[in-house]
Amino acid sequence: MMSEAVAQPARRLRRQNFAQRLFAEYGQELVVLAAIAVLFVVVTLVNPRFVNPNNLVTIFSGNAYIAVAAIGMAMVIMTGNIDVSVGALIGVLATIAGTLAVSGYPIWVALVAPMFVGMAINAVIGVLVAYARIPAIVVTLGALSILRGGLISVTGGTWITDLPPDFLIAQKRFLSVPVPLLFMIVLTVLAFLWMRYTAFGRSIYAIGGNREAAVATGIPVERRLVTVFAIHGAFAGIAAILFATQLQVIQSTVPPNLELTIITATVIGGVSILGGSGTVIGSTLATILFATIGSALIFVNVSAYWLRAVIGLLILATVLADMWRRHGRNGAAA
Repeated sequence: MMSEAVAQPARRLRRQNFAQRLFAEYGQELVVLAAIAVLFVVVTLVNPRFVNPNNLVTIFSGNAYIAVAAIGMAMVIMTGNIDVSVGALIGVLATIAGTLAVSGYPIWVALVAPMFVGMAINAVIGVLVAYARIPAIVVTLGALSILRGGLISVTGGTWITDLPPDFLIAQKRFLSVPVPLLFMIVLTVLAFLWMRYTAFGRSIYAIGGNREAAVATGIPVERRLVTVFAIHGAFAGIAAILFATQLQVIQSTVPPNLELTIITATVIGGVSILGGSGTVIGSTLATILFATIGSALIFVNVSAYWLRAVIGLLILATVLADMWRRHGRNGAAA
């Protein structure tokens, strides 16, 4: 009897400690997941058509390319940098993919080339940020103008049509699951595990948390930054393929506000804008949250333009919460 009386409080304490650790490490992700669940329940009660399979495919699969791009963006922001050119890069890479597909090149070339081109472009950006010590916001603003202006100058914003059926992978299914959804889930899980359990992944957090300390521990910060930007370019290439193959045609322009959506999803998902913390799972969940909010507004007969206002409020709340958490940790450490 005495042993059982002692064991029960001990089990409760372990459960409480586990819950506290879980919320401390993944608090933002859990909040975003809860928000998605509440939205689904509330909007379904108002309009049961919200859970129509076609609408669910739009929410989870139609925005998968944003989630994939946000994985790379999360890595960049975790190092204490940012990339405001990613939307323009995706537009350029989608145009390259479509042009190759209709020009007689093998389909695999059209699907793989955007990843390597994205890696090459972002590796140059990484070199300028890491070795020339030019702030990332300045370098990527320049890249944004070059990519956006160059794309319009070269293509004139024309439409790419007559895309080969084998090229349209975003419209395909594997085991009845939309291919974009598979890409989103698999890449998110792999990136999360890689960043959490490998030395390279942990070094990304170290660089963003305290660059001087990272240098002191022997981390090759400059090489890591170049590699992170290159990896970000590869994810942008995959996102470009998923974006380009959603429809039967591709417009050779930069998708409006795409870079802001990707950055916002990353920040609201729990990646600190100051670097050093967060997960790619959060950025993927935030992407789903945005898509859910946008769809919910339509189903409850509210103007979709409110989505930007809601996202703006979420950004402010997330940044303030991040600053509050950092202040609390610093106070505890002191």
